[in-house]
Formats: sequence, structure tokens, C-alpha cells
Amino acid sequence: MTVLVPMRAALGFAATVFASSLSIEARAGDASPWQRDAHSAVQLLAGSRSGAVLLGGIAFQLQPGWKTYWRSPGDSGVPPRFDFSKSDNIDAVTVLWPAPMKFDDGAGGHSLGYRDQFVLPLRIVAKNAEKPVTLRAYISYAVCEKLCIPVEANAELPFTSVASTEDSMLFAALDTVPKPANVGDPNPLTIRDVKRDGKSTVLVDVVSPDGKDVSLVVEGPTPDWGLPIPELLNESPPGVKRFAFELEGVPPGTDPEGAALKLTLVGADRSYEFNINLY
Repeated sequence: MTVLVPMRAALGFAATVFASSLSIEARAGDASPWQRDAHSAVQLLAGSRSGAVLLGGIAFQLQPGWKTYWRSPGDSGVPPRFDFSKSDNIDAVTVLWPAPMKFDDGAGGHSLGYRDQFVLPLRIVAKNAEKPVTLRAYISYAVCEKLCIPVEANAELPFTSVASTEDSMLFAALDTVPKPANVGDPNPLTIRDVKRDGKSTVLVDVVSPDGKDVSLVVEGPTPDWGLPIPELLNESPPGVKRFAFELEGVPPGTDPEGAALKLTLVGADRSYEFNINLY
């Protein structure tokens, strides 16, 4: 079970001890100063300035043993929230999410998120490609060990470099974002079939290379859907791993028939997103 405690209750810990352990170093001009609390730090990264569509990022550093959450936190947790509305000359910002890890949440369920250090890539569309661009972000997230502590940070960064020193890090992070795919694609890692088993159960058949371990996440069409994390069944048809989830957490009064679901399939070295309609 996730328990939130006030941020001021955590400030008695020595943030300076953690600050010395940061391994992602800010580079002049292409990264904002680290915004630090007792257990984590966050900064903005700017990619090369070229055209109206820019690549940026939000870099996180967490203390050993601490975690934060994915956009859909699983059975418990708090997803990060971002506000870019005070930016200059920016029309839209899309947060791209690397494939999450699955954690035991300590209450019999599982949560989804990240540990250690990671980068959330940002796809940024400038209003005018010829004018200066400054990204300003309000960032709200939770860092969790046995308890979860809410964190808020504000960061600002202009995009000025023709060749950014952060490009390699941003492209590496972009490579960990699940790639779009369709059910039945002939990839070594893929979803072969999705079908209903009665009214309340959904079965998902997955193929993985050499039978390696994989995990599966399902999201509803809107944030008020709270679908459970699919479970791998002990018995599966030959050649596939069969996952199952119940249609629980559907908003009251909502008919799930035809609903647009997103399935994220995570393997050891690659991941894919599948958009389906439930029938």
C-alpha cells in the first residue's frame, strides 16, 4: 500500500550526501541545474536546436532503493505530473515514456515505474522555429521506499545549441520507449491474439524470442480506468505465453465493448505498444 507523508517530514535527511552520488553531470548550456530533494534530483535536458520539432528530456536520479512511477502506476502509486504552460515559444510538449519495471508494492499487488537514473524524452513543437525557445516545467512526482514522499520541482532551460552535448543521452532514452506495433506483427516479440473469455476476462497471447520472460501492461482509454496488471497464466497454449486480466476498474456506467485499450509488451531488450479495440 502506498503511503504519502508530507515533504517537510523528509527534509531532515541530509540531501548533500545524495548530491555527491549523482552520476549524470550537468553540462553547460544543455542541461538545467539539478533540482534536489532528500532522495532524488531532476533536471531538464535540451537536444540540438533544429527546426520546429525539438527533442528534450527530463532526467531523474533516485537514491538506491527508491523508486518513482510510470504514467500508469499499477495497483498502487502516484503517476508523475508535468505542466509546461509557462514555456516560451512552445506550442506542445509530449512526454515519451520508457518501458517500466514491475515492483512488488508490499500489499499483495504490483506497481510500475523506475529506479536509479532515467530520462523521459520530450517531443517539443515550437510555435516559431526562428525564435528563441525556453522550456519551463513544473514537475510533480513521488519517490518511494517503504513510504512515498511527494516532490515538486520547477526547472527552466533555453534551447540554444546547434549541436547539443545531451543528444546521445536523449537518443539512448528515446530508444527505450516502446515502439508502435500491431497484433500479429511478425516480430520476435509480439502479441499474437487478444480475445474475450466470457464478459469479464481478457486473454492475451504473447510470443517471445526463445521463450524469454516478458511482462504486459494494459491501460484504458482515459485515466479514470483502473485496469489490473495482466497475470501470466501457469498453463498456456503451445508456443505462446498467455496473460489474463479482468475488466475491473472500469468507470461506473461504462460499457467496455469497443473500448480503445493500450497494451505495452516489455521484453528483455525491446518493447512495443499495441492499440486495440476490445470486442
